[in-house]
Amino acid sequence: MFNILYVCTGNTCRSPMAVGLLRKILAEEGITEVEVTSAGIATLDGYPATDKAIRVAGKRKGVDISGHHSTKMTETLAHNADLIFALSHEHFEFIQECGSVADKLFLVKAFPEAGHADFLHSIKDPIGGTLGDYKRVIDELEREIKRALPAIREKITARVT
Repeated sequence: MFNILYVCTGNTCRSPMAVGLLRKILAEEGITEVEVTSAGIATLDGYPATDKAIRVAGKRKGVDISGHHSTKMTETLAHNADLIFALSHEHFEFIQECGSVADKLFLVKAFPEAGHADFLHSIKDPIGGTLGDYKRVIDELEREIKRALPAIREKITARVT
Protein backbone atom coordinates (compact mmCIF):
# COMPACT_ATOMS: atom_id res chain seq x y z
CA MET A 1 0.00 0.00 0.00
CA PHE A 2 1.35 3.42 -1.01
CA ASN A 3 0.85 6.08 1.69
CA ILE A 4 0.35 9.77 0.86
CA LEU A 5 0.27 12.26 3.73
CA TYR A 6 -0.94 15.88 3.55
CA VAL A 7 0.21 18.21 6.32
CA CYS A 8 -1.10 21.63 7.36
CA THR A 9 -1.43 23.51 10.63
CA GLY A 10 -4.63 22.45 12.39
CA ASN A 11 -5.66 19.57 10.12
CA THR A 12 -9.21 20.94 9.91
CA CYS A 13 -9.25 22.83 6.56
CA ARG A 14 -6.60 22.48 3.86
CA SER A 15 -5.28 18.98 4.41
CA PRO A 16 -8.70 17.30 4.90
CA MET A 17 -9.94 19.00 1.71
CA ALA A 18 -6.80 17.83 -0.13
CA VAL A 19 -7.28 14.27 1.13
CA GLY A 20 -10.91 14.21 0.00
CA LEU A 21 -10.02 15.58 -3.42
CA LEU A 22 -7.12 13.20 -4.02
CA ARG A 23 -9.14 10.18 -2.89
CA LYS A 24 -11.92 11.14 -5.31
CA ILE A 25 -9.51 11.75 -8.20
CA LEU A 26 -7.62 8.50 -7.60
CA ALA A 27 -10.90 6.58 -7.51
CA GLU A 28 -12.02 8.19 -10.77
CA GLU A 29 -8.68 7.23 -12.33
CA GLY A 30 -8.98 3.64 -11.08
CA ILE A 31 -5.84 3.99 -8.98
CA THR A 32 -5.99 1.68 -5.98
CA GLU A 33 -3.53 0.46 -3.36
CA VAL A 34 -3.15 4.02 -2.05
CA GLU A 35 -3.89 5.32 1.42
CA VAL A 36 -4.33 9.10 1.65
CA THR A 37 -4.22 10.67 5.12
CA SER A 38 -3.50 14.00 6.76
CA ALA A 39 -2.07 15.56 9.89
CA GLY A 40 -1.46 18.94 11.48
CA ILE A 41 1.68 20.38 13.03
CA ALA A 42 -0.24 22.43 15.62
CA THR A 43 -3.27 20.38 16.57
CA LEU A 44 -4.47 17.68 18.89
CA ASP A 45 -6.14 14.48 17.80
CA GLY A 46 -9.88 14.45 17.27
CA TYR A 47 -11.00 17.88 16.02
CA PRO A 48 -13.53 17.80 13.17
CA ALA A 49 -13.06 19.58 9.86
CA THR A 50 -14.44 23.11 9.92
CA ASP A 51 -18.03 23.61 8.82
CA LYS A 52 -16.89 25.76 5.89
CA ALA A 53 -14.40 23.11 4.73
CA ILE A 54 -17.10 20.43 4.92
CA ARG A 55 -19.61 22.61 3.08
CA VAL A 56 -17.23 23.72 0.31
CA ALA A 57 -15.81 20.23 -0.24
CA GLY A 58 -19.28 18.75 -0.47
CA LYS A 59 -21.15 21.35 -2.47
CA ARG A 60 -18.33 22.51 -4.73
CA LYS A 61 -16.47 19.23 -5.32
CA GLY A 62 -18.79 16.40 -4.25
CA VAL A 63 -16.36 15.28 -1.55
CA ASP A 64 -17.59 14.25 1.91
CA ILE A 65 -15.10 15.13 4.65
CA SER A 66 -17.70 15.30 7.43
CA GLY A 67 -16.20 12.26 9.17
CA HIS A 68 -12.71 13.76 9.35
CA HIS A 69 -10.95 14.10 12.71
CA SER A 70 -7.60 15.82 13.15
CA THR A 71 -4.36 13.96 13.74
CA LYS A 72 -1.23 15.44 15.27
CA MET A 73 1.84 15.22 13.04
CA THR A 74 4.45 12.81 14.37
CA GLU A 75 7.78 11.45 13.24
CA THR A 76 6.14 8.04 12.88
CA LEU A 77 3.62 9.42 10.38
CA ALA A 78 6.44 11.05 8.41
CA HIS A 79 8.53 7.90 8.33
CA ASN A 80 5.56 5.68 7.35
CA ALA A 81 4.56 7.92 4.44
CA ASP A 82 5.83 7.28 0.93
CA LEU A 83 4.98 10.81 -0.19
CA ILE A 84 4.44 13.86 2.04
CA PHE A 85 2.77 17.03 0.80
CA ALA A 86 3.25 20.13 2.94
CA LEU A 87 0.68 22.86 2.34
CA SER A 88 3.00 25.73 3.26
CA HIS A 89 6.66 26.46 3.78
CA GLU A 90 6.20 26.40 7.58
CA HIS A 91 4.89 22.84 7.40
CA PHE A 92 7.72 21.87 5.06
CA GLU A 93 10.33 23.19 7.50
CA PHE A 94 8.64 21.48 10.46
CA ILE A 95 8.55 18.11 8.70
CA GLN A 96 12.21 18.39 7.68
CA GLU A 97 13.02 18.15 11.39
CA CYS A 98 11.66 14.58 11.36
CA GLY A 99 14.82 13.52 9.53
CA SER A 100 15.25 11.17 6.57
CA VAL A 101 12.27 12.59 4.68
CA ALA A 102 13.99 14.77 2.07
CA ASP A 103 13.33 12.35 -0.79
CA LYS A 104 9.57 12.19 -0.12
CA LEU A 105 8.74 15.70 1.17
CA PHE A 106 7.33 18.30 -1.21
CA LEU A 107 5.28 21.46 -1.15
CA VAL A 108 2.00 20.75 -2.94
CA LYS A 109 2.54 23.62 -5.37
CA ALA A 110 6.16 22.64 -6.14
CA PHE A 111 5.78 18.89 -6.65
CA PRO A 112 7.51 17.05 -8.30
CA GLU A 113 10.39 19.49 -7.89
CA ALA A 114 12.28 19.36 -4.60
CA GLY A 115 12.86 22.45 -2.52
CA HIS A 116 10.87 25.61 -3.15
CA ALA A 117 10.06 25.89 0.57
CA ASP A 118 8.88 29.44 0.21
CA PHE A 119 5.80 31.63 0.47
CA LEU A 120 5.13 31.55 -3.29
CA HIS A 121 4.64 27.77 -3.22
CA SER A 122 2.39 27.81 -0.13
CA ILE A 123 -1.39 27.52 -0.02
CA LYS A 124 -2.93 30.15 2.22
CA ASP A 125 -4.83 28.97 5.29
CA PRO A 126 -8.55 29.85 5.02
CA ILE A 127 -9.23 29.38 8.76
CA GLY A 128 -11.29 32.28 10.05
CA GLY A 129 -11.95 33.43 6.51
CA THR A 130 -15.05 33.67 4.37
CA LEU A 131 -16.72 30.93 2.42
CA GLY A 132 -15.09 32.54 -0.62
CA ASP A 133 -11.66 31.98 0.94
CA TYR A 134 -12.45 28.28 1.34
CA LYS A 135 -13.70 28.09 -2.26
CA ARG A 136 -10.46 29.64 -3.52
CA VAL A 137 -8.40 27.16 -1.49
CA ILE A 138 -10.28 24.05 -2.60
CA ASP A 139 -10.11 25.20 -6.23
CA GLU A 140 -6.37 25.78 -5.85
CA LEU A 141 -5.92 22.36 -4.24
CA GLU A 142 -7.84 20.68 -7.04
CA ARG A 143 -5.75 22.43 -9.72
CA GLU A 144 -2.52 21.42 -7.99
CA ILE A 145 -3.58 17.81 -7.48
CA LYS A 146 -4.64 17.46 -11.11
CA ARG A 147 -1.42 19.11 -12.29
CA ALA A 148 0.65 16.75 -10.15
CA LEU A 149 -1.35 13.59 -10.87
CA PRO A 150 0.99 12.18 -13.56
CA ALA A 151 3.99 12.46 -11.19
CA ILE A 152 1.95 11.06 -8.29
CA ARG A 153 0.87 8.14 -10.48
CA GLU A 154 4.49 7.54 -11.47
CA LYS A 155 5.62 7.39 -7.82
CA ILE A 156 2.77 5.03 -6.91
CA THR A 157 3.55 2.73 -9.85
CA ALA A 158 7.27 2.68 -9.04
CA ARG A 159 6.61 1.78 -5.41
CA VAL A 160 3.69 -0.65 -5.76
CA THR A 161 4.96 -2.69 -8.73
